[in-house]
Amino acid sequence: MGVSGVGKTTIGQELARRQGTRFVDADDLHGPENIAKMSAGIPLVDDDRWPWLDRVGAVLAAEPGVVMACSALRRVYRDRLRANAPATLFVHLAAAPERVAAQAAAREDHFMPPALLRSQIATLEPLDEDEPGITVIVDAGPDDLVDRILGLLAGERERSEK
Repeated sequence: MGVSGVGKTTIGQELARRQGTRFVDADDLHGPENIAKMSAGIPLVDDDRWPWLDRVGAVLAAEPGVVMACSALRRVYRDRLRANAPATLFVHLAAAPERVAAQAAAREDHFMPPALLRSQIATLEPLDEDEPGITVIVDAGPDDLVDRILGLLAGERERSEK
């Protein structure tokens, strides 16, 4: 989870590859209306997001172990995902806005314009202590970050099993 351009897809694909699981990008589950709004630089509102979050939650519920790249910016969104898939663990990729802006600007062929980054940063609610998951600072390359994530997730799973 995290704002657009933080590296969710790159990190998620590598994490899924290493775990031998499928990767899904929640962006692919947006309806055409949402894509048109975002492409035009119009931020989504909650009413736009609910059906999309339900589709994301359905995939998470149907495929335990799937790695999903999803913004999940607010707690209420994460709660909605967990209502469908209670075992969901979140990996919040956090980075300085300057780094995210540079990464977002470097992307090609993505419907989300870098101009919407400001609204995403304003919307972001970091994981609360009682939410299942971890926060990882994006301060290294993908391989190093995935190494760190796998180590932290192992610790998170141990804690949840106790």
